[in-house]
Amino acid sequence: MSQDEKQELLELYKDLRVADVRDGMDWNMMHHYGTIHHEIRPLFRTRAVGIAQTSRYVPYQHEIPKLTPDEYTDWVKWYYANITSNPGMKASEPGDFIVVDQSGVDVGILGSNNSLAYYAQGAVGFITNGGVRDTDELIMQKVPVWSKFISQKMNQGRIQFEANDVPVNIGGVVIQPGDVIVADGDGVIAVPRKIAKEVAQYAHQELKADKAGRRRIYESMGRELDASVI
Repeated sequence: MSQDEKQELLELYKDLRVADVRDGMDWNMMHHYGTIHHEIRPLFRTRAVGIAQTSRYVPYQHEIPKLTPDEYTDWVKWYYANITSNPGMKASEPGDFIVVDQSGVDVGILGSNNSLAYYAQGAVGFITNGGVRDTDELIMQKVPVWSKFISQKMNQGRIQFEANDVPVNIGGVVIQPGDVIVADGDGVIAVPRKIAKEVAQYAHQELKADKAGRRRIYESMGRELDASVI
C-alpha cells in the first residue's frame, strides 16, 4: 500500500466509531463479517484507527534444554534474537495497527517494552488473539492494546515467529495486511481494503444522523454540547 492510499484511508476513518463502521459494513451487505469476537477487549477505554500489519506465531516446536540460571540467561538472549524476532514489527510505520495471531499460546507476546517501542515508531494500536503482560505499565503509558487475555509468561520455550504480512484469524475474522482496523470500547472491527471507501461512506452517513439526533436531545435538555454531537 502506498503512503498516499494509507493516509487517505486513515483520514476517512479517523472520526468513525466501531459502531458506525459496523453500520457501514451492514450497508454494504457484510452483516456477518468484520466484527472481531467480543472476548477480545481493550486494556483500558481508548480508541485507535490504523492499517493492519499482520504477524503469525505458532507454539515452540523443540525441547527446552536443561540449563543453569546463567546459561538460561544466554539462551533467552539467543531465543529472542533467533526464534521470536519479528522483522515486520520492527519495521512498523506511522498508521500501522499491529495485528498478532499467536495461535492461542498463553504468553504475553506484547508487553510494556516492545509495544512502547513500536508505538514510538508510529504504530497506532495492537490486537492479539492471545495474551499481553506488563499491563499496569501499558495502561500508564497509554499504549492502546486489545487482547483475548492477560498473561504473565515470557516467550522463550513457548512460542516462535512464523510469518508476517500474511492473512491471520483474529476472533473469527480473517484479517489481511492492509485492511482497515477500528477499535474502541465496543471492541474491534476489520474492514477489507477493497471495500473500505464504500464502508466509510455509509458509516459517515449513520454517524451524521446519530449526531444530529442526539444534538436535538441535548438542546431539549439544555445540556451543553460536546464533541460527540458537534
